[in-house]
Amino acid sequence: MVTLDQVFKPEHPKWLRDATFFVTRHGSHAYSTNIAGSDEDIKGICIPPPEYFTGFLHRFEQAEGKDPDTVIYDIRKFFQLAADCNPNIIEVLHTDESDWLTGPCNRNGTWEALYNNRNKFLSKKAKHTFSGYAMAQLKRINLHYRWLKNPPKEPPTRKELGLPERSLIPADQMNAAEADIRKRMDEWDVDWQQVNRAERIVMQDRLAKMLSELKFAQDTTWIGAARLLGYDDNFILLLQKEREFKGKCADWNSYQEWGKSRNPQRAELERKYGYDSKHGAHLVRLYRMGEEILTTGKVIVKRPDAEELISIRHGAW
Repeated sequence: MVTLDQVFKPEHPKWLRDATFFVTRHGSHAYSTNIAGSDEDIKGICIPPPEYFTGFLHRFEQAEGKDPDTVIYDIRKFFQLAADCNPNIIEVLHTDESDWLTGPCNRNGTWEALYNNRNKFLSKKAKHTFSGYAMAQLKRINLHYRWLKNPPKEPPTRKELGLPERSLIPADQMNAAEADIRKRMDEWDVDWQQVNRAERIVMQDRLAKMLSELKFAQDTTWIGAARLLGYDDNFILLLQKEREFKGKCADWNSYQEWGKSRNPQRAELERKYGYDSKHGAHLVRLYRMGEEILTTGKVIVKRPDAEELISIRHGAW
């Protein structure tokens, strides 16, 4: 098991270790879904020195480290994320005691007070945060699957989209038009902060369902905003193609970066099973944990279904 001496690094602020009142293992080791070669993930919470709470000269949100992968949060940022029912943060409050690393400040009772009130951070937001994180895993699976089955062979060209070699729209005019359209679309957004939290969740869910059923895509919204601003259809079509080309370039660059930084173990999973089964196991775990929170009020980090989740990672599904 990782020790505190391995967690705190020379490059961290000198005060960090003494200010950190809780450190725990996180990720697969905390879920009991770790396999041979699984990395250790560590998360912690600290209370920075007084000068970080007064004035603007000192700022701190979190400290990070490698070997093991570590994030130590300022207690204010931690509270903010916990109140939003962020899955990674909610889990920290509910890790099994066997995964805790004793922090130097534990003696002052800070962790005990936080731990005893951990359930007060739970809310119906879990429906959206846990399912949102799960869907993010699915998006990665689908993106990598597309790249695996139909890998881009060369960078996109302007010609294939029917665009001239050089843009007919000056860069400053294009940026101004896109900014105007974005501003108009922002005006249609609801200021959710002004809505009661419980009502906000219901409204967002209903709005998302309505837009989905109407097939009201973002591009349709974008075209509508552009027309309302008085841009003619020829200009809108040209601007759309320029945006499409920019998107294809971004996809090509992401594919190149993925190829360079691809984890060999994950690459082997994708080669063997046809998709990233580790992402698949995370997806199932997140949905189940979200449902457990909503139906039982409990955050079960040490997974009773660990064996099944490991089997999913090994291609069972």
